[in-house]
Amino acid sequence: MIPILLIIPLAFAILSLLLPRKWTRTIVIPGLILQLGAALILCLTIYTEGPQDYALGDWQAPLGISLLADGFTVTLLALTALIAALCAIYALFFLERYNREQFYFWPLFWFLLASLNGIWLAADLFNLYVGLELLGLSAVGMVALTSERPALKAALDYLYAALFGSLAYLAGVALIYGAYGTLAIPQLSEMVAGNITTQVAVALMSVGLLLKTAIFPLHFWLPPAHGGALAPVSALLSALVVKASFYILALIWLDVGALAVTVSAAQLMGALGAGAILWGSWNAFKTPQVKMLVAYSTVAQLGYLMMLFPLAIGVSEAAATMAWQGTILHLLAHAFAKAAMFLSVGTLVLAIGHGRIADLGGVSQHMPMALFAFGLSAVSLMGLPPSGGFNAKWLLLQSAIQSGQWHWFVVIAGGGLLTAAYVFRIFRVSFTETVRHEIQATHPMLQLSALLLAFIAIGLGFASEWPLRLMDLTGGGTP
Repeated sequence: MIPILLIIPLAFAILSLLLPRKWTRTIVIPGLILQLGAALILCLTIYTEGPQDYALGDWQAPLGISLLADGFTVTLLALTALIAALCAIYALFFLERYNREQFYFWPLFWFLLASLNGIWLAADLFNLYVGLELLGLSAVGMVALTSERPALKAALDYLYAALFGSLAYLAGVALIYGAYGTLAIPQLSEMVAGNITTQVAVALMSVGLLLKTAIFPLHFWLPPAHGGALAPVSALLSALVVKASFYILALIWLDVGALAVTVSAAQLMGALGAGAILWGSWNAFKTPQVKMLVAYSTVAQLGYLMMLFPLAIGVSEAAATMAWQGTILHLLAHAFAKAAMFLSVGTLVLAIGHGRIADLGGVSQHMPMALFAFGLSAVSLMGLPPSGGFNAKWLLLQSAIQSGQWHWFVVIAGGGLLTAAYVFRIFRVSFTETVRHEIQATHPMLQLSALLLAFIAIGLGFASEWPLRLMDLTGGGTP
């Protein structure tokens, strides 16, 4: 199943380009079924038989290209397949009024999916770079789909940020290769020393990945790109794309370059996360556009991921374990909740014809399912029980207490209150204000897709043990 997960999306991307325009939609559902089925089969295989690797062409590392599947990577593969499937179903109905855009959307969608799968399965630093490049180009193309001036400007800013981030990452990879003669992650984990060369390499790669992840203060490109893109594109970008670069960042800091990082550097990463929570929440609270509110919320929620570094480096094993588990649960819960939130507000914007928060009055009566999906997503983002977001933040808080870092406890707890402050702006208007504009009918599948994702974000709170148990099956290529 390991190479199949790369072949399926690449094959459907090529088919989407070659087939007549009227057929591109007909192959979407079969492709999604195959992709989701392959991901689930691989999950079951890893759960029963343990981690596996695959050498392309039977050329073993370091000469050949190796792919690694363990409990963590298959969790991300299943997450990607499920969210992509529901976003694609939403896009089938949302893009009905976008004839030209949908023809280009589907090839880019499949290439993006192939890039993500390649990143999750890559077992060396250079193939991670290749996956990042393909992912960035696919995401930039999706942002620019409408060809409107704001979308094109946002896409260009995104492209420049992605290219600069890739160059910084590649410079660090070159230093690692020059120093150790290999880029295979399992080998580097045993060879890398904490010398100045490794520290410079880790610093270069970290800057590039922080830019790609849009961590404060390098987040300038994210709100226009995510807030201005089509709704299914915004959902994919916020739920999945920015997680890929964070995954590589965690891999480098906690595995490949663990001996080269310091406690003070980890505290600095935590400070960037705290800045992201405060700045993203403030901008979400004051923006007049509903999609920009959700986009700035992504900036804020990414800050919680950065809490991993100060809570897992230079602390006890118990505190580090809780920090790692809490971070992964937050990654999963945020992916489902943010995808649901973007799809639900995309439906609301489609129904009222624009995205001003002040004009959402009355949508609670006319579009209750979409607003309910938004509300469930908000429950997870705020960290309220019984959601997956609650379990994630609870573990992070426990890690902060266990390690004696009360300042991060305050940041994490305060971030939940800030999230409540800006999401309740939507509820106040929708429940207390009267209808100002004619609300158009939308296809029920638009609201149902968002609702299913939101239910999964809540349900993760009851089933958090499953992904955590699966992630314990590591193969030496994950933190």
